Amino acid sequence: MASTTSARTEAQIELNSTGDYARFAAEFLSERLASDIVVINVEGMCSYADYLVIASGETDRHLDAMANDLTRQIRKHGLHAGHREGAGEGGWVLIDFPGFVVHLFSEDSRDYYALDKLWARGTEVVRLQ
Repeated sequence: MASTTSARTEAQIELNSTGDYARFAAEFLSERLASDIVVINVEGMCSYADYLVIASGETDRHLDAMANDLTRQIRKHGLHAGHREGAGEGGWVLIDFPGFVVHLFSEDSRDYYALDKLWARGTEVVRLQ
């Protein structure tokens, strides 16, 4: 899945729905070497988002770089982040986009917060290892 995005030009990528943006974010994070990436559809279960994107990074700098790059890339496609919380040095970064939220975790923080388990009732749309 990740290789197809890098082969497309900017003009060929069409993001028409919140689900498209969430899947695009997962693909983009995969290209940036995130691991254990999951997109969960929480529509109707969550008041602040329809999709959650959860991914792990290797280091504090990796988490910050992925967050910054993803925010810039999504903005190029017309969607602006409403809010960002956390920093790589804290082991967790949250980026709130309209309709979906991206959580970037260190391995330890991801295990501690266990969002995958918390939102297990949601439908897993994409999982990239």
